[in-house]
Amino acid sequence: MPTGTGWNSTTAGVPAQANAETALPPFDSYEIRNRNVNESSGVKLSPHQKLVVGSVLDLFEGNPTLKHLSLWSSSGTFTDPITVASGYKRFAAQWYGLPALFNPIQIQNHSVTSAGNPIEMNVSNKYVLKGVKTEQIIDSVVRIHIGQDGKIDKVEDRWNDKLPEGTVSEAFRKLNAVTVPNFVTVPKDEEEDMRLKAAREKSS
Repeated sequence: MPTGTGWNSTTAGVPAQANAETALPPFDSYEIRNRNVNESSGVKLSPHQKLVVGSVLDLFEGNPTLKHLSLWSSSGTFTDPITVASGYKRFAAQWYGLPALFNPIQIQNHSVTSAGNPIEMNVSNKYVLKGVKTEQIIDSVVRIHIGQDGKIDKVEDRWNDKLPEGTVSEAFRKLNAVTVPNFVTVPKDEEEDMRLKAAREKSS
């Protein structure tokens, strides 16, 4: 996994990333909702990085689609203090599992603090557990690693070393990388994906 100082460095892999950027369609093509990406002072993201960050923010708000996941490497990994989900089947189930357990999920604020590789940002997110309506705000440092092909290799969700408590913690533990694919539906095609999206929007 490349760990260069940024997208403008001369490290190997940058030409491939640059080519990926020029070939990328706009936000609309990926149905990205979070298009206003907040950059800290002195941080300047490339168009491709903004697309990636916007897509990841959408995922954290419980709005996954197959188009969002097309920005990931099939061998990518999602990690948080409770789970490590490696490979498409497992990380896709994590993202589709969030809205199955929590509604609504609302990002309170975010700020990108580094435009390097990994991209780093601070995120404050409110999760409301379905049914019991218990809510908790989790403050995270999120790191997004980009591969040489411009796709997401890894997303780290670091909860400032603090685990949520009570019923919210129990819900997150259900999103275990091994068991979650057994009870979360990941759409197989665009038609099924649209049905799931419509159901989420109806219940929100």
